[in-house]
Amino acid sequence: MSAVSLEPPTYLSSLQNNIRARPIPWDGAVRAGNITDDHLKKIKAVDKVRKEQRRQTIDADISGYVSLLAGGSSGKSVLESAARRSDIVQYILVLAADLINDAPSLSSALVAHPDPYKAFLPLLRHSTNAEDPIPLLTSTFLTNLVSIGITSSSKSTTQDEEALPQLYSYLSTLTQNQDSGLQDIGVQGLSSLLRTSKSRQIFWTQRKQTVDPLIEILSTAVGGKDSSSGTTLTGSSRGADAGIASGVGLQLLYRVLLVLWQLSFEGGLIGDDLQSDHEMIQLYSQLLRLSPKEKTTRLLLATLKNILSSNRISLLPVAVFVRLPGLLSNLSGRHLTDPDLLEDLKYLSEMLDEYTKTQTTFDQYAAELQTGHLRWSPPHRNPTFWKENARRILDETNGALPKKLAEILSKSWENDKQVLAIACNDVGHLVKALPERRTQLEKLGLKTRVMELMADKDESVRWESLRAVGEWLRYTFDD
Repeated sequence: MSAVSLEPPTYLSSLQNNIRARPIPWDGAVRAGNITDDHLKKIKAVDKVRKEQRRQTIDADISGYVSLLAGGSSGKSVLESAARRSDIVQYILVLAADLINDAPSLSSALVAHPDPYKAFLPLLRHSTNAEDPIPLLTSTFLTNLVSIGITSSSKSTTQDEEALPQLYSYLSTLTQNQDSGLQDIGVQGLSSLLRTSKSRQIFWTQRKQTVDPLIEILSTAVGGKDSSSGTTLTGSSRGADAGIASGVGLQLLYRVLLVLWQLSFEGGLIGDDLQSDHEMIQLYSQLLRLSPKEKTTRLLLATLKNILSSNRISLLPVAVFVRLPGLLSNLSGRHLTDPDLLEDLKYLSEMLDEYTKTQTTFDQYAAELQTGHLRWSPPHRNPTFWKENARRILDETNGALPKKLAEILSKSWENDKQVLAIACNDVGHLVKALPERRTQLEKLGLKTRVMELMADKDESVRWESLRAVGEWLRYTFDD
């Protein structure tokens, strides 16, 4: 499945058209020293002319138009010269985007410039006002040019690696805006840039800024956020489509899923963290149940395929625990026609079926721990389970499971105190089954935390923590 080419957001097209229609007093700008005679000649030669004429003019003077936009030995770029004239800056930003779209040779020449983004990057920080068109128009031009730059060579350049974090930062502020038109521009911009492994890795290093807002939009779509939050998309002045759940529009949902599908090609890098930070498998399972269109279902399945196939040991148990196999079986019973969707559905079903054939009760318990959210499933109350599996729980994958238990216990769980009670129960069983391993548990802070919970306001937490501490005290006295 390849990335889909998307139409430019309506709000952006409207803004660009309005700026193209504005009269600019060019001769006065030359007299005031805002631009040079040479700048003006080049601008007039390509402004308000047919596309073919524009392309021919640029092709005849490639170096001149590179200098116009990026500067060079002959002087400053037009943007640097006109920095104090916001009307000219806006006009040039729109014109520049048109020029690189109409004349591919200019795009290629610009990305070969020693510092192609120098005149543009500072404009991303022109102001923090979301209504200021200059950062928005700058991001549009840069997104187009950088996406060409990163795909024109097998190796990313220093200039690209410096520009991408700044572009991601700005576009991510748009994805967090309450206006769906601006969110749409931000998400589409991110999608245009996630075309190489390196650009996806840089995006991931900024995940608190880049990924978290996208996950929040998806959480809102499944009802995980209050509908009055910043990702509610109804009532926008910039052209949101009808909401499908909690006010999240289908168009925005699709484009967010597209970005995360592109990111999922780095599945080995991102999978475990997506699960631990955002319960990704649970979230995507919920979205599959609610998915209103085959195109969203296709992206959900393709993303799960990339994530699960790259993290089989850690994430397949989670997928089984949250009943993904049953959900896939239900999907198979629907009248689905998309060939990519059907292929990924078959792949996922077979992968999970193969895993479940070898799954044990220990695997079920480990999977539940990996979800980070405990419930009173059968192993917790079963003395035989603890007698047979306690040592494996402590030793498996260098003690990863007790560390996960400590992580779960470290949270407050204000809205689900049962999780703390179950975790205390498990700690007590581990001490009872392997008293000689108490030191290992104490080093993880489990004894201290369980003792703290003896004063918790929830009765079940107090009871289970008291029982766990009792096991510690029993063997302490025996010593």
